[in-house]
Amino acid sequence: MFKVLFVCVHNSARSQMAEAFLNRLGKGDFIAESAGLEPAPINPLVIRAMREIDYDISKKEPHSVFDYFNEGRRYSFIVKVCDQESGQKCPIFPLVLKVLDWNFEDPSEFTGTDEEKLEKIRILRDKIKENVIALINEYKMTASK
Repeated sequence: MFKVLFVCVHNSARSQMAEAFLNRLGKGDFIAESAGLEPAPINPLVIRAMREIDYDISKKEPHSVFDYFNEGRRYSFIVKVCDQESGQKCPIFPLVLKVLDWNFEDPSEFTGTDEEKLEKIRILRDKIKENVIALINEYKMTASK
């Protein structure tokens, strides 16, 4: 069983989506949690985009990476979903040997009408889901060797 922590800045969008996907799609092999540097309420457009594909994250609470560290939580690996390529700071989590970097744009920085932002979030959601599926497949192949 792999325990995974998805981290981003606010734990309000990218990491929440990744956690939801891995907990459902990787059930039995993975347990996922998510946290951020500066937790903020979950983006309502992200909730809407996830609901469109039958994932309800409306009751999820954002968490602080510092709280998880202070609680002594341990993870098989960490996945950073911050947009580090544009200089966005992403939390680190000491004592973890395996860290994956998935650079995804921050939905809180999307511009346009709500409908335009929602369309960008749908694209982001689908990319995150693709990465989660690839992660599951990679670790299942490794485990079967």
